Amino acid sequence: MRKSIATVSVSGSLTEKLTAVAQAGFDGVEIFENDLLGCPLPPERIRERAADLGLSIDLYQPFRDFEAVGPDRLAANLRRAERKFRIMERLGADLMLVCSNVSPETVDDDTLAAEQLHRLADLAAGHGIRIAYEALAWGRNVNEYLHAWRIVRMADHPALGTCLDSFHILSRSSDPGGIEAIAGDKIFFLQLADAPLLAMDVLQWSRHHRCFPGQGGFDLAGLLTHVLRAGYTGPLSLEVFNDVFRQTDTGRTAVDAMRSLITLEESVAPVRGAASPLPYASPPDGFAFAELATDDRQRLATLLGGLGFARTGGHATKPVELWEQNQARILLNSPTTDSVPGGDAGTTLTAIGLESSDPRASSLRARSLLSPVLPREREPREAPLDAVAGPDGTQLFFCRTGDSQQPLWRADFSPAAPPAGPVTGIDHLALSHPWRHFDAAVLFHRSVLGLRPHDSFDVADPYGLLRSRAMTNDTGTVRMVLNIARLGDRELSLQHVALATDDIVAVAERLRTVPDALLPIPGNYYDDLEARYDLGEERHRQLRELGLMYDADETGEFVHLYTTTIGRVFFEVVERTGGYRGFGTPNAGVRLAAQHIPLQPSG
Repeated sequence: MRKSIATVSVSGSLTEKLTAVAQAGFDGVEIFENDLLGCPLPPERIRERAADLGLSIDLYQPFRDFEAVGPDRLAANLRRAERKFRIMERLGADLMLVCSNVSPETVDDDTLAAEQLHRLADLAAGHGIRIAYEALAWGRNVNEYLHAWRIVRMADHPALGTCLDSFHILSRSSDPGGIEAIAGDKIFFLQLADAPLLAMDVLQWSRHHRCFPGQGGFDLAGLLTHVLRAGYTGPLSLEVFNDVFRQTDTGRTAVDAMRSLITLEESVAPVRGAASPLPYASPPDGFAFAELATDDRQRLATLLGGLGFARTGGHATKPVELWEQNQARILLNSPTTDSVPGGDAGTTLTAIGLESSDPRASSLRARSLLSPVLPREREPREAPLDAVAGPDGTQLFFCRTGDSQQPLWRADFSPAAPPAGPVTGIDHLALSHPWRHFDAAVLFHRSVLGLRPHDSFDVADPYGLLRSRAMTNDTGTVRMVLNIARLGDRELSLQHVALATDDIVAVAERLRTVPDALLPIPGNYYDDLEARYDLGEERHRQLRELGLMYDADETGEFVHLYTTTIGRVFFEVVERTGGYRGFGTPNAGVRLAAQHIPLQPSG
């Protein structure tokens, strides 16, 4: 399907927006009027610029507060429309968006609204222009899409149709099933936006919190299914008002926008009877490894040894060590400005190996979703593994460990057998993202990796706020936690590797022998824990002595500990029992406070 985007959805000047949108692969644009007004180029030059970039101008918008008004206001509105039509002719746009009236001057009279929209469509037709009438969710009298459609039917003009906007429909909890009652050739345009599910004024919700499909909580695939069944054949177009996107790199936002539409199109391919626009790849089903770049290898080796890991091999041509314990694998590399997200030295999680049933298909899907494969130097006999860049710069490798039909990355290390021990594998990984890239990270993990987003939550940090959202596969064998931490005017970009165990007491007792390895947990936490849970005197004593934290839900228990931080990285060790699938969220605030304690001045 053709893909379009409103220029208001990305930052920059109009010419910068057109360039970024074209480079991201869009077919057309909606010209938002404010972008035109602020552009020094005349409409003819903008038209030429769009054509040179391969972009059609699909819509000019918005034209506000037109219908159901008195004679004097109508005359002024028609005069205003006439001048806009002349501009549209110069611009090469043949479709105008007219929003339902929000002015106190409008009256609640559908017959009058239809008559006046008929006059507007008649005037537009003389310029070769059509009118798409849209119900704003906060329209004074017309705020439901079926109400707008009734008025269009009453007006009965070939140059008048309706515009459907997912935000205006879904923010009011309107049933999108009614879309199928609209004649497909009278749906002149479709605008798409997702949004988080918020309880707030709908105008403010619309103006500041829209996002791209897959980043919010709306069922856009369901709505689009109804639109396609109605017979709509126009473009999929994004109209997103978002404060963050207005401050984010234009090209990056345009790529995220295109990625969202490709993924949405994939979800409705069966409805259209069309082939999927993407190669199919199953979501990853496990972690092959986590790679750390460190300039403090000895300290990290000591900590890994305390956790029960052993160095099982070194890479044949690179300064990389393989540390293993059962199915848990950690690679230690040397830091470079290229290998470390953000270019920071120290210790950083730089790469993740994801187990894929078909690594090649996973790589092809990533590239189809505009995630380019990263260049990687290798010797002829080394395993040919492709990596793509995650939104935070972390490299993601698709692997199939132990499958003789796939590249054997582990063979590059000629490793010894991994030792047995209490750590069984990697439970989850937590990555930090800049605030302006958080929604993009959710979309990436959802579309490229096929992970399912959970509800986001905020945790109070002593100096700011941590926002977090988990992404998992259906079986829970891959868990990724995306974080933003804002501490005043700076961001806390910690990462952590959570290791799974079936004997966390044994891990804790081992770590007690390693100086400064365990994160100290305040005694006040354990006093509160005893008030919240009756676990028996002996178990409470053990938790307190070993620095273990505890959570439980109706399905099971979660016991975990944290190491101190090395560079930007710390380890968590978790023991899950029963059907517990959470992450110990009630303990996050205490953990954050404890991690700040070493930073406090003594005395």
